[in-house]
Amino acid sequence: MALTLLLTSLPLGAAAWAALPPGNAVTDPAAILRDALPIQQEDLQDLQHRLESTSDDLRAKRWTALASTVRRSQTLLNTRSAPILASLPQADQATAAQLLEQLQTQLQTLAASSDAADRDAFLGDRRAALTTVGQLEALLVGDFPFTIPAEFDNLPRLLGRATVAIDTTKGPLTAVVDGYNAPLTAGAFVDLVQKGFYDGLPFTRAEDFYVLQTGDPKGSDTGYIDPKTKAERHVPLEIRVPGEAQPFYNQTFEDLGRFKATPVLPFATLGTLGWAHSDEALDDGSSQFFFFLYEAELTPAGLNLVDGRYGAFGYVVEGFDVLEELGVNDGIVKAQVIEGADNLKAHA
Repeated sequence: MALTLLLTSLPLGAAAWAALPPGNAVTDPAAILRDALPIQQEDLQDLQHRLESTSDDLRAKRWTALASTVRRSQTLLNTRSAPILASLPQADQATAAQLLEQLQTQLQTLAASSDAADRDAFLGDRRAALTTVGQLEALLVGDFPFTIPAEFDNLPRLLGRATVAIDTTKGPLTAVVDGYNAPLTAGAFVDLVQKGFYDGLPFTRAEDFYVLQTGDPKGSDTGYIDPKTKAERHVPLEIRVPGEAQPFYNQTFEDLGRFKATPVLPFATLGTLGWAHSDEALDDGSSQFFFFLYEAELTPAGLNLVDGRYGAFGYVVEGFDVLEELGVNDGIVKAQVIEGADNLKAHA
């Protein structure tokens, strides 16, 4: 029997502003994942946000403003390359130097596409430059940023990120799951993917513009039964907020009195991965998860109460057209980890 999500009954709440880049709430999964890295490098993050901020000017076809932003980004990189390089681990500096040189070339190409007012070329060139920025930022990630509470020592955890390929009856999806900010939720998911738990399971709930849920095993069980304990494995509600040293466990934003908070991993884009729990408890999620079917006009970023009541643990990054076609007559054919499997640890 599928766990019930009280999502459709949730009213729209007050605005909660994104914590890292100022301005409009971020809805691009790649940008959210970049912002969610546990790093602090102002020059790189400033460059990232400058490039991402060009979306408004691009939509309005303000090409002079776009070209100006790209030129300022080039100046920033030229003047701050040395400090950026020095901030990276010594062992990675050769790789970083190559990436910085690559980024300079990419910004030159981006400047040319902005001068030519070529929208398609600009989008591709910006995507390439931001990918390189993300690779540089990833080199800054050091040791795992916090200690997971000892009460959860028996649970698997993902100490980093993993990429999961999900083959469905309508086609393939690719998702990145984030253990830096939701290690227990991401760990439970990746552990079950590795076990083949989701292979062949149907989608049990589909609501237009809201959720697509799966993970309900066949038979009378509602979650994953640990073969060692013969009991259902439970995963706590896990939500991290910017500025906090570690996630909050088994507490909603309402419990915490943080009504305007925005999680590090918000439900702010099509294909946000969320962990289901029952109506009666916050810590009884076991295997069922859902894709949040974000629709900008119906669920504006920062204006939903899913944030703070359910834990997000990753994002679909490829296959959005497939995701929009899936329904209750579809299912997962096979899910497999294609990158980051070594970040999964069976327990503390």
